[in-house]
Amino acid sequence: MLLLPTLALVGLFTIFALAAEDYYKLLGLDKSADSRQIKKAYRKLSRQYHPDKNPDNEAAKHKFVEVAEAYEVLDDDETRKIYDQYGHEGVKQHQQSGRSPGQHHDPFDIFSRFFGGQQRGGQRRGPNMEVRIAVPMRNFYTGADHQFKIEKQAICSKCSGSGSEDGQRDTCGRCNGQGMVIQKHQLAPGIFQQMQMQCDVCGGKGSTVKHKCKTCNGQRVVREEEEYELSVEKGMPKGARITYENEGDESPDWEAGDLLVQVVEKEAEIGSSEDERTDGTFFRRKGNDLFWTEMLSLREAWMGEWTRNLTHLDGHVVELRRKRGEVVQPGAVQVVSGEGMPIWRHDDGLVYGDLLVDYVVVLPDQMESGMEKEFLTVWDKWRKKKGVDLHKDSGRPEPKIHDEL
Repeated sequence: MLLLPTLALVGLFTIFALAAEDYYKLLGLDKSADSRQIKKAYRKLSRQYHPDKNPDNEAAKHKFVEVAEAYEVLDDDETRKIYDQYGHEGVKQHQQSGRSPGQHHDPFDIFSRFFGGQQRGGQRRGPNMEVRIAVPMRNFYTGADHQFKIEKQAICSKCSGSGSEDGQRDTCGRCNGQGMVIQKHQLAPGIFQQMQMQCDVCGGKGSTVKHKCKTCNGQRVVREEEEYELSVEKGMPKGARITYENEGDESPDWEAGDLLVQVVEKEAEIGSSEDERTDGTFFRRKGNDLFWTEMLSLREAWMGEWTRNLTHLDGHVVELRRKRGEVVQPGAVQVVSGEGMPIWRHDDGLVYGDLLVDYVVVLPDQMESGMEKEFLTVWDKWRKKKGVDLHKDSGRPEPKIHDEL
């Protein structure tokens, strides 16, 4: 008779386990993630799903609550250990037992604590940050993901931006919490001028701390190195700007501005690995087209019968060739359709620009006497036979001779 109730209980636990998403998966982390990685994941996701940024979106509100719950559990060493061993149900029983009085259950309270008391809506915004990231042209052609690090101002995670070791701040006795004081200056006997100035005791904060946080020394903020992922899309223009919302310098007194990343082209250099050593590394780019200068000898330019294999940025080969008797004039430009840069976000999908090959003919600066005599004989014989006169054929007027006498 106990079999059915037992099966029903097992079924309930199964349903509960299926309904509750794994906290690590929810934050996009591995089980080996450290405290810094957990805080970073929460910072990103809580801003992404915050109800103020997703009005009338119930799914985003639900996600905001779940992210806060996951962060609350994994950021505490004790509850994280319980979660790793017993899962959601173990954490639930631990919280119900009253052995974790420091836990907060309001997701907005967690968000406020994490960002140093930021208030939702109407808060002044901090300045934006701008950085330049240089990537090789190959990445603009094939697309690539990069990780980069920047040092910026961050709210102290040890004191949650309070500046106090115990989290307590007292009203400033000099300005009575106003952050400003009135000072009198005597301009003349009996004449005074009143000026409102920032309180020199609390620095305009309106409160002071008795026990300063040892991590930030009471400053409420620290300098930290933050890592970001940069996705370079195929054909992205040089100088394109990518915005990382609210990833600028942080402060308890303002909402963080944006981090603006300008993607520029790195100066061409020979790659360290075999697949990076391509002719395409030294292509020149203008918009959606690529440019290449090819050197030809006098014999090749005059007689033809040559082949060149250009290794493109992604490793595929573009063949250049001339049959025997096909002359290439110095400065001639050959257009190879479809071998340029990908056209960024084209309506018809992946479409490429052109590759323009500029030919330069290298003339010999010296010849052996025998070769020189043979060349001269050939040219004179052909000129006399055809009656070629470069001056007359050019159509220019005869030069005038001035007799000074």
